[in-house]
Amino acid sequence: MIDAALAAAFEATWPSAAYRAAGGLRVGQGLGAGARVGSARAVSDWSGADLDAAEAIHRGWQQPALFRVTDGDEALAAALEARGYGPRTPTAILEAPVARLTLLAVPSITAFAIWPPLAIQREIWATGGIGPARQQVMARVAGPRAAILGRIEDRAAGAGFAAIHGDVAMIHAIEVLPAWRRRGLAGWMMREAAFWAQAKGAARLALAVTRGNAAALALYRGLGFAEVGGYRYFGRD
Repeated sequence: MIDAALAAAFEATWPSAAYRAAGGLRVGQGLGAGARVGSARAVSDWSGADLDAAEAIHRGWQQPALFRVTDGDEALAAALEARGYGPRTPTAILEAPVARLTLLAVPSITAFAIWPPLAIQREIWATGGIGPARQQVMARVAGPRAAILGRIEDRAAGAGFAAIHGDVAMIHAIEVLPAWRRRGLAGWMMREAAFWAQAKGAARLALAVTRGNAAALALYRGLGFAEVGGYRYFGRD
């Protein structure tokens, strides 16, 4: 199970547009920016009435009823399955010490940390399905943040987002254009994020990756990331 500091950073660095309480559940308003920000999650003891209230909040916001369930929370998973929800998108949360990723210097002009994002970074994100709604999530982050630009063969080919809460730097929205994948660029972008995080005082990096993304999992584990938790979404078809 992830610790409290990592859990807080996970939420603060990719925030919903708004939140509402439903008893022991907290519901995020997504505004079309994806499941992470448009789901409900347990924050304390909950009841069946709380599930009803969460569903009502989703309906009021005109978004699908969706719940994010931490691995091991079998009570919530069972309650949702009894209501006709099914699991989807199993996701792992990984972390690594910042110091582990700053042992190698990033080659000159291979990656940069900047803010605000350049137009080319926004285009790269959009190519990978990270459109304006998800990019707006980045704009809502209150703490230190950076857009990571990756370059290869004298062209911009990758974009990522990093943000810090407490001593944790979270990495989100890593995207490399298809023609330039599997050539090491994502790894250098992660190292650039680590150098940026180190300069801002963060001690560790963390990220979420779907368990079905074998290539990304292999990359992150090769960089020294270890799994510390996970979750699934529960929704209705």
